Amino acid sequence: MRIGELAALVGVTPRTVRHYHHLGLLPEPERLPNGYRSYGLQHAVTLARIRRLTELGLGLAEVRDVLADDAGHELAEVLEELDADLARQQEAIARQRGKLAELIDRARAGTLPVEGPVSPELAGLWGAFAPTDSAIAAKDREHLALLDAVMDPADRGPLFDALRPLAEGGANSRVHALYEQLDELADAGRDDPRVAPLAAELAACMPDELVAMMGDQPLEDGGLAEALFADFSPAQAEVVRQMVAVLIARRTS
Repeated sequence: MRIGELAALVGVTPRTVRHYHHLGLLPEPERLPNGYRSYGLQHAVTLARIRRLTELGLGLAEVRDVLADDAGHELAEVLEELDADLARQQEAIARQRGKLAELIDRARAGTLPVEGPVSPELAGLWGAFAPTDSAIAAKDREHLALLDAVMDPADRGPLFDALRPLAEGGANSRVHALYEQLDELADAGRDDPRVAPLAAELAACMPDELVAMMGDQPLEDGGLAEALFADFSPAQAEVVRQMVAVLIARRTS
């Protein structure tokens, strides 16, 4: 048989046959005087076995080990490992489908945040706040959703618990009023006289638990901080800078 005939018989491509030659999985026959390879039945048997093993999910390195084991012990071990791996994948898929089912139900009920799926900790925090049409509040939610996605899951609970006092009692109304003041700075410059008082008022309402989690360094231009400031108007960005400076001073005092 020529290489094309062998490939067609087993249901692979000539390129695949050559690849198996290169890897040493399929012995390469000697060439005839005319330069063509002539494949025998044993080549077809081996090639068909390779195809069946790869269709089961075995990698080519595992296929090589199986082919080298005449007694079949290697195949049994590899298949058991493959079965265990598939079982783990099934469990992971089942868990993922369970999460998706919950999200689908929430989306149909209209209770899924517009920011998309977030952690239960952040969803719980957002659920504690009264709704608002504030543009800055919407930005705040986007920033929290980003933080939720990139932070260590173990840190989510403590952080969002530290923010929860802002949603309780009169603090919720105070936060909404501060959002409105920030919205009013949408077209203002950094030197607007409202900046410093608003920064101080924002800092004053931040819970001690949140301040305790802060670092000791101010927000510097560059990287994430630069992207954060660029998402605000100049006046709003300056409020954030000054608020962080006040909170750091409060933490280190």
